[in-house]
Amino acid sequence: MRALTSIDVSYNDLEGPLPNVKAFDEAPFEVIQHNKGLCGNVVGLPKCNSTGSKKHNRYVGGRIIVILILSFLGFLLLSCTLIIFIIANHRQRRNIKRDNDEWANDLDFMRILSYDGKVFYDRIIKATEGFDSKYYVGEGAYGIVYKAEISEGQMVAVKQLSPSQEDNEIVDLRPFEREIQALTNLRHRNIVKFYGFCSHVQRYFLVYEYMERGNLRKTLNNDERAKEFQWDKRVNMVRGVADALSYMHHECSPPLIHRDLTSNNILLDRDYEPHVSDFGTARLLRPDSSNWTVIAGTIGYIAPELAYSTIPTEKCDVYSFGVVALETIMGKHPGNHVSGECSSSAQIESSMMLKDVLDQRLLPSRLSLRDEQDVILIAKLAFACLQGDPRLRPSMGQVSRELHVQVPSETPLSTVSLEQLRNLSVGKFGAFTGDEPASL
Repeated sequence: MRALTSIDVSYNDLEGPLPNVKAFDEAPFEVIQHNKGLCGNVVGLPKCNSTGSKKHNRYVGGRIIVILILSFLGFLLLSCTLIIFIIANHRQRRNIKRDNDEWANDLDFMRILSYDGKVFYDRIIKATEGFDSKYYVGEGAYGIVYKAEISEGQMVAVKQLSPSQEDNEIVDLRPFEREIQALTNLRHRNIVKFYGFCSHVQRYFLVYEYMERGNLRKTLNNDERAKEFQWDKRVNMVRGVADALSYMHHECSPPLIHRDLTSNNILLDRDYEPHVSDFGTARLLRPDSSNWTVIAGTIGYIAPELAYSTIPTEKCDVYSFGVVALETIMGKHPGNHVSGECSSSAQIESSMMLKDVLDQRLLPSRLSLRDEQDVILIAKLAFACLQGDPRLRPSMGQVSRELHVQVPSETPLSTVSLEQLRNLSVGKFGAFTGDEPASL
C-alpha cells in the first residue's frame, strides 16, 4: 500500500515495527498512539532497534520456542502412544493366531476322530511308532496305556486292549464296548475326557485326555512326589472323586456304577486335580436287570457283600471310595484299618490315634487348622463308607455335600482315635434309601 498517504490506527493493540511507507513516515503521533508495542521513526515511538523492541522480540521468540517445545512433546507422546498400540495389537494378533492354531489343531483332531477313521488310526500308529515301548505309560486290567503327541503340544493317552490270558490271539471286546458306552455320555470335570476309539482288525484302542502326573497310586508310592502332594491337594482330590461318583450315581439316567474304583484308576493332572478313569467294568443300573454273574473289581477295594451277592449296587462304589479316601490321607493302602472287626489286631487298633496313621512324609503335626478339620472329616466319612452293611453307608451325594461343607471341628487332631471315628460313623447315616443330606 505504498500509495497510501494518510492513516489512523490509534487505540488498538497493534505491535511491531511500522511499515516503511509514506503514510506512516509522515504520520503525527496522535494517529498511532495508545497501541501495545509499536516502534519506528515517528516522534514519540521507540526505535525498532531499541531495548523495548528487543524485549518485545525476545518475548515473541520465547513464545515461539515454547510453542515448538510443546508441539515436539505432543508429537513425541502421540508417537509413543502409537508405538505402544502397534505393539499391543501385534501381540494380540499373535495370541489370536496361536489360539486359532490350537483350536484348528483340536478341530482337525476331532474331525479326524469323527469322520476319517483311517487317518486317525494312521496318526496314532505314527505318533506311537507302532506302540513302541518308549511311549509306555502304564498298564491296567484290560489294556496297556501309551502317550502320543497327535500334533504340536497336543498329547493324548491311548489305551490298547490286551489279548485275553486264555488265548493270546483273542481280544475280549466287552470291556472295550462298556468303556465306550460309559464314557460317551459322561461330562464331568473329574471324569477323564474321552476323545474317541478305533476298532481295527489288528488293534483296538481308546483315546483319552493325557494326565501328566499319572495315577494316584504312583504318586503315593513315590516319596518325592508324595511330599509335593500336600494336604490341601489331597483334600481336593478326595472331593473331586466324590463329586464324580455323585454325578454318576445321581445325575446320570440310568445311574452308572464304576465297580472298580481304585487308586490305580484315579488320574492326576498337572495341578493334582483328579479324573476317574478305566470304565471297563462299569455298568448301567437298570431296574429290570438282575442277571449279574461275574464279580468285578480289585482285591482290597471290593465291597464285602459281593462275596455272597453278584448284584452290585452304587454302595459298592461307596465302599471303594472309603478305601481310596483312607489311602489318600494315609499315603498307602489302609490294609487292616478297612475293617476293624475283621482285624486280628482290633484291640491295638482301638487305641491307635488318627495322627499316627496319617502319611508321616507330610508331618501331620504341622497340619494347618483348616486342613486338620478336612482330614478329620475325610476320615469320618471314609469309615462311614466302609460299613459292612451297605444300607448303613451314605450315598455319594451325601458324601459330596459333606465334603463341601466347612464345619468347625471341636476335637483337635491329636486327640482323635480310630475307635472314635468308627463310633462316630456308625448310625450317622442310618439305613439310607433316598438322597437326604446328613451331617457328621
